[in-house]
Amino acid sequence: MTLTPRPGGGVLVEPRDFPVNAGGLCRKGWTAAELLDAPDRLRTPLVRDRRDAPLRPATWDEALDLVAARVRRVQEEHGRDAVAVFGGGGLTNEKAYLLGKFARVALRTSQIDYNGRFCMSSAAAAGLRAFGLDRGLPFPVTDLAGADAILLAGANVAETMPPLVRHLRRARDRGGLIVVDPRRTATADLAALHLAPRPGTDLALALGLLHAVVAGGHLRRGYVGARTEGFAAAWRIAARWRPQEAERVTGVPAADQRAAAGLLAGAGRAYVLTGRGTEQHAGGVDMVSAWINLALALGLPGRPGSGYGCLTGQGNGQGGREHGQKADQLPGYRRIDDQDARRHVAAVWGVPAEELPGAGRSAYELLDALGTASGPRALLVFGSNPVVSAPHAGHVADRLDALDLLVVCDVVPSETALRADVVLPVTQWAEEDGTMTNLEGRVLLRRRALAAPPGVRSDLSVLRGLAVRLGQDAAAFPDDPEEVFAELGRASSGGPADYAGIAHDRLRDGEALHWPCPGARHPGTPRLFLDGFARPGGRARFAPVDHRDVTEPPDADYPLYATTGRVLAHYQSGAQTRRVPELVRAASGAHVEVHPDTARRAGLADGDRARVVSRRGAVEVLVRCVPGIRPDTVFVPFHFPGAERANLMSDPALDPVSGMPAFKSCAVRLTPANGEPA
Repeated sequence: MTLTPRPGGGVLVEPRDFPVNAGGLCRKGWTAAELLDAPDRLRTPLVRDRRDAPLRPATWDEALDLVAARVRRVQEEHGRDAVAVFGGGGLTNEKAYLLGKFARVALRTSQIDYNGRFCMSSAAAAGLRAFGLDRGLPFPVTDLAGADAILLAGANVAETMPPLVRHLRRARDRGGLIVVDPRRTATADLAALHLAPRPGTDLALALGLLHAVVAGGHLRRGYVGARTEGFAAAWRIAARWRPQEAERVTGVPAADQRAAAGLLAGAGRAYVLTGRGTEQHAGGVDMVSAWINLALALGLPGRPGSGYGCLTGQGNGQGGREHGQKADQLPGYRRIDDQDARRHVAAVWGVPAEELPGAGRSAYELLDALGTASGPRALLVFGSNPVVSAPHAGHVADRLDALDLLVVCDVVPSETALRADVVLPVTQWAEEDGTMTNLEGRVLLRRRALAAPPGVRSDLSVLRGLAVRLGQDAAAFPDDPEEVFAELGRASSGGPADYAGIAHDRLRDGEALHWPCPGARHPGTPRLFLDGFARPGGRARFAPVDHRDVTEPPDADYPLYATTGRVLAHYQSGAQTRRVPELVRAASGAHVEVHPDTARRAGLADGDRARVVSRRGAVEVLVRCVPGIRPDTVFVPFHFPGAERANLMSDPALDPVSGMPAFKSCAVRLTPANGEPA
């Protein structure tokens, strides 16, 4: 988009004819500038003199001095890992990079992770397992416009990223759009075929589809033999999953499974795309691997005009996971336990490799450990609102309250900021330069359109100010985004996500640069894997994965599945979109989508207030009867605070590989709001 300040105040928002959105914006894009002068915009640092005192205004020097002094005290008393950092997938590449460096060099703590762990981590782990490299889409978004068939598993793009829908038109018009979702979403309404599995059974469905592909004679044997390995082990499992068996587990008719397999196999150009619905489970990595297996059996990845991809969920969901704010990662998508990677990054940072901490806790494990005897005693939060967004949110709020020090950098007083001991007001997206990496691995320069309000500083400035107070050389923590990005390029050089050849000036000149881009004359890599995969021998790997039940299946006390997700008007924890009047008018509070028959059995009707109760907590929301949802499933959006927090009830069980919580399935019961005590 292009922003133009109006002479009398306010900002004009205009969409650009950019390849991804093709001149379109969603409702959130059109109204995004309204947040820039939100009435409760943070404009001065706030501190508490004691835990039970209210937040009061402070100078920047007072606030930063206080944070640095208390961080030193906590580490002196409890060790370096007693201070933790929690980042966000909406931070620019420069911020994500400098945050990881700050944690490991200035704080020398291993305890850093970020909210992207709750978004794309399962797909990332599955992509690394299969291809040796994770990039959301290893091809440009515009390639989708030429597809004859597309399978979307757990993605409701018509509401979460509406401009993307125009790239699905050809597949839709040819009857080749397949949507996998337990709800009849706006995206499912566009599909020729809607497969509605029970929550948590996507892997069984993918196995049924793989069986149908092989049994129907559609296996691309030449591709599988030449470009992959491990098919035999994967097929030994899938051979047991005839579509009739998959129907028994998933509820998806065997005939529909065969039809989906036929649509994909008969298409000249086809894609399999996954989203949060199939990833946010305690078995999410294996679920995504099963969809990748299906794509490999059809010969799609690494073939022009076809492929597998993951749709990212946050503003910088791709770049945010590449440059070091994950517990197990260094810049350039390097592993922190790789000795060569440690030596390379340490040399760029000017520190001994042996002084770099090892891997820390993943996001929920980190939040769960806060304030405990063996966990962190202080937490610095940048660009995240875990009081609303984390699983088992009531427990996470208690853990935050148990800290000796909570510091939050934000633009508005989010639910997490309101619990903090120190709140630092930082610049917004339109008030700063920086780069983002979109879902296709394209690095974008986001240029400043407006001056920040007086008293507001950038996150880079905050990190620099704290690092200097903790004894670091100011030159090691620049606050100029272009200077930080140049260092990021050196640190990522030679890594899987190599940005060494990308620079702000190349982006300003309009070059379209997708990583890897290892040199200043390199044109970037819009399409990966055409000549081979990033694994030994250049072969992709089938994963031998099998279905297992959800961690919390329904029972007599909690007879329904609950799943969560987004609505068109809001974004993430809602801290931003709930401050835009037009979006609040469109969706002012949470609701529960429930099948009319299920509502009737619970003594509820459309418009009633209901309680959705799990083993961890309950939400009180408005009933919305929707015939297109499965009768055994209810849906609650996760954008709302207080008693409407969907994550009060969510299951914190974690995927053992990715650390992804089981957001998309927990067992609940549904009652009238006045029928059960809080």
